[in-house]
Amino acid sequence: MTTERSSTRVRGFDSPEMDFQLLRQLGSCAAGGASIGECLALAGRIKDGDPDGWVGEFAALAERQAADAEARASRGHDISARELYLAACNSFRAAEYYAEPGTPRQRGLGMKSRDCFAAAMAKMPHGFEDLRIPFEGRFIPAYFMTPAGTQSGPGKTLMVISGFDGTAEESYLEIGRAALERGYNLFLFDGPGQVGLLRFHPDMIFRPDYEVPVAAALDSLLSRPNVDPARLGFLGISFGGYFSARAAAHDRRIKALVANSPIVDLHAYMRGFMPFDPAELPDEQNVGVEDIPMIPDQAMQPQQKRQVAMLCRRFGQPTFRDTFRKLREFRLGSSLRDIACPCLAMVGEGEGAEPMRQAKAFAAGAAGPVALRVFTAMEGADSHCQVGNQTLSAAVVCDWLDELFS
Repeated sequence: MTTERSSTRVRGFDSPEMDFQLLRQLGSCAAGGASIGECLALAGRIKDGDPDGWVGEFAALAERQAADAEARASRGHDISARELYLAACNSFRAAEYYAEPGTPRQRGLGMKSRDCFAAAMAKMPHGFEDLRIPFEGRFIPAYFMTPAGTQSGPGKTLMVISGFDGTAEESYLEIGRAALERGYNLFLFDGPGQVGLLRFHPDMIFRPDYEVPVAAALDSLLSRPNVDPARLGFLGISFGGYFSARAAAHDRRIKALVANSPIVDLHAYMRGFMPFDPAELPDEQNVGVEDIPMIPDQAMQPQQKRQVAMLCRRFGQPTFRDTFRKLREFRLGSSLRDIACPCLAMVGEGEGAEPMRQAKAFAAGAAGPVALRVFTAMEGADSHCQVGNQTLSAAVVCDWLDELFS
């Protein structure tokens, strides 16, 4: 064999969605959620567009990482163990993403992600609590963390909610670790319809009135004496940009809002991914959730089948058309004018025309002062939620909050 620097090649996927998921995983390397070499090695073994291949490779990697973490912990190497547990958590999350929706396997991968996260947090220098917030006879899973060291009096706090397919554990990698290092209390939670809550309550679907579950989360958070109610920021990531904005329009306890991305109309946002409006499909072209597995791969790629099934289930609708009609209920409308707190709106120039339009509509329509930050390809941050440069994204969020709360 000829001597060379490396046998690993920097290659992604032709499938735009799978390539984005790979970039998402690579982006987490900055906070310890993955390693570049492992991600690229896996990508080389996964058939382009094959969700089962993705699940198998990432699940196997996660098991190896978790076993390595346990072995190192047993020998007293706590820092090495916690970093491996954190990586295993995110590898299990990546496998969970493409797993068959609503199956025991998907839930099992998700619960392993949670377990590895808790194991990592137990070895971190910052404070950590795993919470269950009572809500409508069930509970909202949440985490509360305090920065390392002693805290004198109530502190500034960042509350974070992810979106359609993110998790509270992933939010720790995207922004949480950076916020803790800057002295923030951190509150992460998953609401109805979100991945982290569905692991426990698979029938709790997305709801337009997200100010209701957010109010329950705020009640819990603000009952803590170490939280300064005057310095409470709320970050919504992806679909969380709608959740957080909806809550800020109804709840003055939110003192600063960061919408990344600002979604003012979910139907229009999702319609932007399609060459047609699925809400207007004729009967003969509509597809039901139970029919999706029978669609030939030539007509719909396997990963697209998973995504359509996941979308329908998470909104509690029997067909693709019904789901897109349901999306029409998820819009801010006139309530946008009720957002009075200072806001930071974040969007990438590579996301397309509709996300940019909605970000500008949010900036123009909110009653409070709005700073609009457009991330560029030159910054390596033009992707959705800046997955390619999470260090920059976290710096923009935390610096804006620091200047506001100072």
